[in-house]
Amino acid sequence: QVQLVESGGGLVQAGGSLRLSCAASGRTFSSYAMGWFRQAPGKEREFVAGISRYGVSVTLADFVEGRFTISRDNAKNTVYLQMNFLKPEDTAVYYCAAKSGPNDSTFRSGPANYWGRGTAVTVSS
Repeated sequence: QVQLVESGGGLVQAGGSLRLSCAASGRTFSSYAMGWFRQAPGKEREFVAGISRYGVSVTLADFVEGRFTISRDNAKNTVYLQMNFLKPEDTAVYYCAAKSGPNDSTFRSGPANYWGRGTAVTVSS
């Protein structure tokens, strides 16, 4: 069992930055590919970014357009999402996810095994 706890969300003006963190419990953090998803009001949850078990492979959604960076620190059991040049359309609840099995940073090989409860990001214009 893995528990994921996100932090770092909040209110920011357009053009600003936020750094989200996701702390994982357990001693097998490096066994999981990690990812960030988001869900805006009235929309489906969508993939934002993923990173393989040791950070060798990274996948970013097209809409990120080079503004976001995903990284992980396996010694701290933590994955990060650095978000720069935020836009109002980035407003959403951001969720952390962990996936066992194939070391797949795209999260296309199957659903995540574990989810956090999310952290809200609001970008004002």
